[in-house]
Amino acid sequence: MLAELQAKADADAVALRIGVVLENNGAVLLLERVEYVAGRRPFNLPGTTVRPGEALAAAVARAVLEETGLTVVDIRAHLGSFDYLSNAGKPVRREHFAVEVAGVGPIRLTNYGGYQWIPLDGELPVTPSIRQILTTYREMR
Repeated sequence: MLAELQAKADADAVALRIGVVLENNGAVLLLERVEYVAGRRPFNLPGTTVRPGEALAAAVARAVLEETGLTVVDIRAHLGSFDYLSNAGKPVRREHFAVEVAGVGPIRLTNYGGYQWIPLDGELPVTPSIRQILTTYREMR
């Protein structure tokens, strides 16, 4: 399935990014931006841009390791995607995956100012697109 997602992105001429859902005791890991940008929610899922020639599974593992210091041991599910335009006006597709990690700490951030484990059944301070991905995740678990 991962190869099919990659091939579809190539055929649609969109840049591919990934987002990752990590859960611990009913809460999801959200990363807090260093600076709040007006009109954008301050929390993100871990994620990255897929490098040219990089397999999606490798990008998922790299994103989690680079952004949190955690090690992915399994990609459990594909949660869906959404398309948008980058700040440069280029089409982007963001594919989302639920993963299992070797342990949930310690979290070592590289690109973010902070993190929180936010209960999945509470108010999620994320964009509507990410909220839909997390709703899909809640329904699948």
